[in-house]
Amino acid sequence: MDIYGSYSWKQALAALGIGLVALVLAVAVFGGGQTSAILSNVGHAVDTPVQNVGTGTGGTAGSGGVDDGGQIADAAARPPELLIVRTGQLEIVVPDLRPAVSDAGKRVTAVGGYVSSSEESASGEDATASVVYRIPADRWDDALAAVRGLATDTRHAQVQTEVVTSQVVDLGARIANLRASEAAFQAIMVKATRISEVLDVQSKLNDVRGQIEQLVAEKTVLEGRAAFGTLTVVFNLPATPAAEEVRRGWDPATDVDKATGALLGLGQAAATVGIWLGIVGLPLLVLTAISAAIAWRIRRVMAGRGTVQPSS
Repeated sequence: MDIYGSYSWKQALAALGIGLVALVLAVAVFGGGQTSAILSNVGHAVDTPVQNVGTGTGGTAGSGGVDDGGQIADAAARPPELLIVRTGQLEIVVPDLRPAVSDAGKRVTAVGGYVSSSEESASGEDATASVVYRIPADRWDDALAAVRGLATDTRHAQVQTEVVTSQVVDLGARIANLRASEAAFQAIMVKATRISEVLDVQSKLNDVRGQIEQLVAEKTVLEGRAAFGTLTVVFNLPATPAAEEVRRGWDPATDVDKATGALLGLGQAAATVGIWLGIVGLPLLVLTAISAAIAWRIRRVMAGRGTVQPSS
């Protein structure tokens, strides 16, 4: 190999190295500036949907192909489903407590509901039971009628409703907005070249995901309450008639015992009074009589002296 061929090979290798260094510097300078600019814009995406992130146009976010507003627009075009939270309280009278509670549970289960909690208190004729049922919204009236069909009397019935459609729609829009921001942050994460930018994007991404989880939980709770209403049923036994209570409560032997006890009590009270009079009252009476006699005698003597005339 001649000297000129060797020099040309070394020169080409050096030029290639310089080109690679220039390429890395260009990516660091221009790519980093673009990442910072996009990051500053996406920071506002928590409040407003992100559009045209990356190099794509229309509704595409870079190479990720994220639809920026198609899903939100479709959701806004559809009329929202009416969501109503139902809460009911029912107090009924049943012939027999446990069979009625069992039958009510079967009837609620038959329409797709279930028993959420139950409690039984007292015993005998005063026994009551309280059961909380969760009932599908579309079978609420059927379940309510089925439970009331077990009653011989209804003491109290109340149903409260709360429309939560707007709350669910608002939560859905906020979740969609945050998901768009999440997608934008993920696209920026791919393009980030500096460690500081990566950490900043990761922090914002974690914050957005935390907000999404919180809103999804709230939306799920509201949808669950609307999907299954809550019915609290109190079961009571019929009250005992007054005549029956009088008949059951009258016992001649008990009345004789009470009358005898009252008579003995009066006798004991009279004997107690006599004892006190004999021991305490009689001496006091004698002393009082003696004192009165002495006082009377002294008064007579003083009066006699006052009537004697002086001699002339």
